[in-house]
Amino acid sequence: MLRVRGLHCRYGRIPALKGVDVDVSAGELVALVGANGAGKSTLLRAVSGVQPVAAGRVEFDGEDATRMPAAQRVQRGMVHVPEGRQVFGPLSVEDNLLLGAYARGRAQRAASLERVYAMFPAMKSRRHHPAGTLSGGQQQMLAIGRALMGRPRLLLLDEPSMGLAPRLVAEIFACVQSLRTTDVAIFLVDQNARAALRIADRGYVLETGRVVLAGGGAELLANPEVQAAYLGL
Repeated sequence: MLRVRGLHCRYGRIPALKGVDVDVSAGELVALVGANGAGKSTLLRAVSGVQPVAAGRVEFDGEDATRMPAAQRVQRGMVHVPEGRQVFGPLSVEDNLLLGAYARGRAQRAASLERVYAMFPAMKSRRHHPAGTLSGGQQQMLAIGRALMGRPRLLLLDEPSMGLAPRLVAEIFACVQSLRTTDVAIFLVDQNARAALRIADRGYVLETGRVVLAGGGAELLANPEVQAAYLGL
């Protein structure tokens, strides 16, 4: 589904990614973990087309997407849930959701809306409320629901647990795990390495713009280097 090879990104003269290789297969949940400033969000932004690529290649479903505009990637089925949720606070919950389906037809929008409301019942009961009045956890669910409105085949999730209480973190990861029962491939970035790797089929560890470890989720959880650096063990 996703194939990234030799990816380099820069902010001015400062290198952020230095030859990154990652793969995400159809129906797979892959976690990317690492410290602050490692380049995790930059990688997702480069994959979704928000961040320019200095060198390397991004392939989506066998097609070269390296220079493809972000909107075209969405139409192909690649949808990005950005760090910090970034919901439109003054707009209603339902309007936020409908914005996620801008590239879909009216019939698809209606069907997707019912699907999201079935997944997140709290969204339906507050569908006419301004999104800015929701709690942090509800806003994160809204951001995920908005992405699902685009009918993604690849979902890029950036720090979904950021700033949430432990109970809400568990709810968000349960939600992410439930998406594995669909045909959606998930590329998950989160600083909560333990929770992310626990639900992942595979994982990558990113340090200063380079992949330094890769393997199964359980394998990385048991790796002494990962335990010492990211799990506090």
